[in-house]
Amino acid sequence: MDDTTYDLAGHRVRRMGFGAMQLPGPGVFGPPRSRDDAIAVLRRAVEAGVNHIDTAQFYGPDVANELIFDALHPYPDDLVLVSKVGARRDAAGSWLPAQRPAELRAGVQANLESLGIESVHVVNLRRHPDSDVSLDDQLDAMVELREEGLIGAIGLSSVDLGEYRRARARTEIACVQNEFNLADRTGLDVLEATREDRVAYVPFFPLGSAFHPVNPVLGAASVTAVARRLDVTPAQVALAWLLQLSPNVLLIPGTSSPAHLEENLAAADVDLDQAALIAIG
Repeated sequence: MDDTTYDLAGHRVRRMGFGAMQLPGPGVFGPPRSRDDAIAVLRRAVEAGVNHIDTAQFYGPDVANELIFDALHPYPDDLVLVSKVGARRDAAGSWLPAQRPAELRAGVQANLESLGIESVHVVNLRRHPDSDVSLDDQLDAMVELREEGLIGAIGLSSVDLGEYRRARARTEIACVQNEFNLADRTGLDVLEATREDRVAYVPFFPLGSAFHPVNPVLGAASVTAVARRLDVTPAQVALAWLLQLSPNVLLIPGTSSPAHLEENLAAADVDLDQAALIAIG
């Protein structure tokens, strides 16, 4: 089996995908710094073989999806679009929960409209840590949307091991999207469970949070030392580590820079030797 691809909701996708979160303006809000660059990045990613793009209507809001539409529609037959619901933005750009079943449905419909499609391949249910809506009620809503054909498959985002297992006992789960990187491995139990279940695991913030003032991944001494020795960048080391961690890991690093896109894509060809893996820990 080709180890550069993995199954996602019945589609064979490249393990190096693309995340659209950084396409809108600062704070994932408003128009992009350069619309031309954003369009160029999306087109180049697909040209280079990326066939898994992660997005959300609340990125912008609408900005990321509209850029994807403008750059890539009509979409290539093998392109898998993954979105998420469970959050919204207010006029000031604040991130707010949108956890009720009616809000999940509205979120899916907003994605369909802004992406210009009749069904989203996969939609991740993003659980809010303080949600007062039961997971069972949310899953009922997602299953209903799938049965109606508005979404092709159900994913989960920001869930713990108990929530993952509960959801999977209720219905088929295509993927889990949790924060995970070299500096934050607290969700390792979920990753291990998905590997055993042959469910795709999609770490967000693979290079550390864009909202953190000091990047704990790229600034780590062990990462920079390995990067120097292998003549690659710290970001490539961090991405390659995730790819080598487990075959079910799908990466969605995002950028609005064509140069950074090429750097991220090249990480798929970086082979970390045993000395590098030991040094990283």
